[in-house]
Amino acid sequence: MTTSNRTILIESNRLFREGLKHLLAGTRFEVGAEFNTIDLATEHAALDGAEPALVISGQAIKEAADLRRLRDAHPAARIVVLADDLSVDMLREAMAGGADGFLIKNVSPEALIQSLQLIMLGEKVFPTNLASMLLDMNTPSPQQSIRGLSPREQEILQSLVTGASNKMIAIRLGITEATVKVHLKTLLRKIDVNNRTQAAIWAMNNGFTADGQTTPTRTLHAVSA
Repeated sequence: MTTSNRTILIESNRLFREGLKHLLAGTRFEVGAEFNTIDLATEHAALDGAEPALVISGQAIKEAADLRRLRDAHPAARIVVLADDLSVDMLREAMAGGADGFLIKNVSPEALIQSLQLIMLGEKVFPTNLASMLLDMNTPSPQQSIRGLSPREQEILQSLVTGASNKMIAIRLGITEATVKVHLKTLLRKIDVNNRTQAAIWAMNNGFTADGQTTPTRTLHAVSA
């Protein structure tokens, strides 16, 4: 394994950390560096020129800023949160901080490896039941939350909930992919998120649903134990 493909593991529980290192040994996700906290990992990043391909954090995410520091330290890496239990609040903060995956620590080894493979392919992975919980939560009034968004931007948000690609959105709305990209860029700025996945989570939390759309989810994948 080369340093450019290494995995950084952040976990305070030594027993769990050793077990996960053993599980990942010999795979493309073999751990190359480990830290007890996100603070230590980000401090070390300033001294270490090697860029990891994957960062797995078992530290509880209390606010999005925790992961943003990791993202700033390792902009090219995929970031996965391993949570102790199901928490909608933690999922929200993880997604807002730019996490590429959100998994529970009691996930099966097979599901973990499969999820990491999907994440390294550029997909987003989170538990099925948490996705349902996000959709069912009481949310602010859509009329208040979507103030400032044009009708077209709202249509694009609706499409993002289904995981539609830019090409699919363009076909559905009868516009060009270039136009979709322009609208998407403006939309992300207006709702203050960094990417289409965070925009989809924002949309679900602000009253947007699939409303009969049948486009299969492509960006967000669900995983169970």
